[in-house]
Amino acid sequence: MRVFKFGGASICNAQNVKNVAHILSECGHKDLLIIASAMGKTTNALEKVVDSYINSPNELEQSLQVVKGFHMQIIEDLFSDQEHPIFNELEKYFLDILYFLNNNKSPNYNFIYDQVVSLGEIISTRILHYYLQHIGIRNNWIDARDLIQTDITYRDANVNWPLTKNKINQHIDPSQLYITQGFIAADPNGFSTTLGREGSDYSAAILANILEANSVTIWKDVQGVLNADPRYFEQTTLLEQISYQEAIELAFYGATVIHPKTLQPLLNKDIPLYVRSFLHPQKQGTIVSKAYGITPHVPCYILKKDQLLISISSKDFSFILEQNISFIFHLLHQFNIKVHVIQNSAISFSICVEDRFNNFPNLVKELENNFKVSYNQNVTLYTIRHFDANKANEILKDKTILLKQVNRETMQIVTK
Repeated sequence: MRVFKFGGASICNAQNVKNVAHILSECGHKDLLIIASAMGKTTNALEKVVDSYINSPNELEQSLQVVKGFHMQIIEDLFSDQEHPIFNELEKYFLDILYFLNNNKSPNYNFIYDQVVSLGEIISTRILHYYLQHIGIRNNWIDARDLIQTDITYRDANVNWPLTKNKINQHIDPSQLYITQGFIAADPNGFSTTLGREGSDYSAAILANILEANSVTIWKDVQGVLNADPRYFEQTTLLEQISYQEAIELAFYGATVIHPKTLQPLLNKDIPLYVRSFLHPQKQGTIVSKAYGITPHVPCYILKKDQLLISISSKDFSFILEQNISFIFHLLHQFNIKVHVIQNSAISFSICVEDRFNNFPNLVKELENNFKVSYNQNVTLYTIRHFDANKANEILKDKTILLKQVNRETMQIVTK
């Protein structure tokens, strides 16, 4: 069985949904599992719904209407028959979300988030399911929450692998065509959980691992994995081949094309990963496999904006020892703060971090009970794998360097 994953950009409008059918006609759709994200920027729009519910209740219905109107336009462009079942289904999904929000008793933001935001993937896959049926491609739609089982860590759930394996083997016949959702799963009580932003790639890897798929293909709006993000760097190079190890390094440092959790399940079963362009499906793109290194061997640039640089020192200028560092990392874990760079000296400890869940003020408050804390907000982190010093200097020209760290293969610089 093969696994295809289509991201939000690849199904962001009716034309792109039709393009999925074109890709299936080009690549074949026998023995295939399709995993789809929410359409376009739907996840962002549903986050606005959650924000309205919590902070601006009078804007709730309007924010829901924006999401509904976006999808309504797509199905009107795909289906000429206004009596098609998808129209009633779409209406029902939004009534269900409104009912949930009106009756919710939980104060847990992350729980509410997962129940609402998961709607995006459900709707996108229902539309894709019905459109493929409409043009004669028979397929089975299945709810990923009946497949992938997790704990109750909302917004960044941990997979229960034994239970997930049982569920997938019960529900999936590898000889048929299936459509399911990325990003979403279910907790032991049947409530929706999510696997972290961009977690659809991880969903594809989970299913591929358990089904022992022949390959996974991620369809993107770029030609493959590039050595730099073209939004920030003028000259980029297509990486034709990447080893699992190198891809894990790039993902760890923040390369956005491949989700960090995606690679380990594929590596464990030696399943090759292809990253290809949905605009040019005839091109090979990038393959991630057991081969060594990267081809071509060029520097890889990763840029992460809106980071925080924190400097921590003892109040009495004593050494920052192991027990201090252990306590600091305990707090970072407690507040779900993602660490990207660590640098320490005798009396100070500096870290560049990402505050994904808006917990930074609480972290600082706790740290200040025991340490002297200073920080810079909205800094930028550059990571260069296989760096070339001259090219690195060109990128950093006219920038204020706050922290620099270099090892054999990687240079990391925090700038203001």
